Parts: sequence; structure tokens; C-alpha cells
Amino acid sequence: MASKDKAAQLRKYDGFINDKFKPKLQALLDARDEVYNLLSEYQKLKKQIQLMKENNLTELKTMVDLGSQFYAQAHVPDTRYIFVNVGFGFHVQFTLDEALLFIDKKEKRLNITLDKYTREADEVRAHIKMALGVMSDILEGRA
Repeated sequence: MASKDKAAQLRKYDGFINDKFKPKLQALLDARDEVYNLLSEYQKLKKQIQLMKENNLTELKTMVDLGSQFYAQAHVPDTRYIFVNVGFGFHVQFTLDEALLFIDKKEKRLNITLDKYTREADEVRAHIKMALGVMSDILEGRA
């Protein structure tokens, strides 16, 4: 194969890796990280609810994040009900037991989503590896 042909093929594969595969991989990893963060928030809430139930707390003083790591002290006079973000900007009032059931179901769905993103990212990584292998073969004159 001529040197010009090799260089053209290498540029084609390199462009495909950098323009298609790497951005797609980064988008998948970013989406997966968002799901991990959401899952972490639900797990923290679950732990807090369990702590409230175990200690039979009827009222609560806590620190609330108002955004940008700015916290304010809050007093909850009645802990029988809490509002949980169920998605799409909606908050639903639950009893503590209902909230735990919801969180368990939400965790299962989020774990399924995490598995999906991980599988898709692994596929993209495999495509990148295969393209790099083809590039190596071109350089060594096997392709």
C-alpha cells in the first residue's frame, strides 16, 4: 500500500475515533455520573429516613442546602410526612414508610440505567480499541 494511502486511511480512522467515538463515550460517562449522583442522593435520604424511624424522631433540626453550598438551619416540627422529589420537578408528600418503598423502587430503576450506560460505554471503548487495532495493522502493513 502506498504511503499516501496509508496516511489517508490513518487520518480517516483517527478522525472517526476523535469525532465520533470519543464524544459519544464522554457523553455516556457524563450521563452515568449524573445517575450516580442522583442515586447517591436517594441513598442519603434513605439513610436519614431510617435514622428518623429508628430513633422515633417526631421533630428535627437540620441544615438545608439552599444552593451553591450555602446552608441554613431548618426546624421540622412534624416528621411523619416528608416531600420527595420524584422527578420532573414534582415533589410528593410521603409517609416515612411510603418514602422508603419509593426509594427502593427508584434505586432499582437507577441501577438499571447505570448498567445500560456502562454497557454502552464498554461498547464504544471496544469500537475505539478495534479502530486502533486497524490503525496498527495499517502501520505494520497487514491491512
